[in-house]
Amino acid sequence: MSILSRLWHRDDERPTQDQQQRIDATIERIVTMIPRLRMARRYRERLASAVAAYLRDEAKILASLPAAHEASVGAWSSDPYLRAFFATPEDLTAAFSRSEALREYFDRHPDLEEAYAVLGMAMTERHVLGVAMEGETIRRDVAQTTICFGDHQVRICAGSEAALHREIGGRLVEQLALEGLAKLAADRRELQSRGRELLQERFALFQTQGVGMRSVAGGGDEASADELARLHAAIEANAAELAALSAPTEVIELEFERVCEVLSESSAHIYLTKKRLRIDLMNVVQPHGARGSHDIEFNFARVPGSKPEQRAFSVVRYFRRELLPAGLHIDPAIRAL
Repeated sequence: MSILSRLWHRDDERPTQDQQQRIDATIERIVTMIPRLRMARRYRERLASAVAAYLRDEAKILASLPAAHEASVGAWSSDPYLRAFFATPEDLTAAFSRSEALREYFDRHPDLEEAYAVLGMAMTERHVLGVAMEGETIRRDVAQTTICFGDHQVRICAGSEAALHREIGGRLVEQLALEGLAKLAADRRELQSRGRELLQERFALFQTQGVGMRSVAGGGDEASADELARLHAAIEANAAELAALSAPTEVIELEFERVCEVLSESSAHIYLTKKRLRIDLMNVVQPHGARGSHDIEFNFARVPGSKPEQRAFSVVRYFRRELLPAGLHIDPAIRAL
């Protein structure tokens, strides 16, 4: 029995062809992020154990993702999630029409009329004084908590919900590679000085490019096509310099061990959480059973980095016909002037 068979299945069954391809593809994605791992002895065979552990965690993570919501003007009034995310259906249309990733996806796939995507948002809880009904009496200056959503971003798209899940899985691998880079860069005593600088530079480049969880849930400014091309060239140059760097065998082995540690303990590095709230149509948090309100389970992703964020996200299905014509999607703040 092959090592991959023993790693993937605990009941000694051979992996399917698809599972074998997933292991191989994941290993390749990781060593592309950190090229020097290829220099470790028997790197594929040894990395397979950590990758298999990660993929078991990934399957659980992807299975916990929320079902896709139809993000459309027509669905806004009847879907409490969309009403919570967007104050008006026009806000919904404007947010999706601003997404360069969504427009580029439809441009690359002219035969598709819909796309599945991840909508990432910043969620803020505000404590305010408002008006509330107590029986037949109106009370003022009542302490209330309101939920606000902003900075809506769509950065990854796919042609089906299953394909989107696979894409999210790939970004999770990228995030773990980033976590591995961060662990290596922080180990000042054992890494060579220049190697540490290059790893820090590579970590910063990938963060700016928007890989990992930032590409899923958003956060920060979205890079333009020219900026992405520049970043790609910088990453390639960085990879070449890292590959050319003379590193003792023990340093490469240390790097390898750090990455395997992160992969084997992926649940400690990737945080997808849920929070259940009951809110009314004005996004005011209500007590259990309150009339005119809905129980909503919000999903959150931790986005590490120099300024860690926790972003709300939702899986959505969006239609090409809902996009505003290019150049006509006016920001709501400007429209209000």
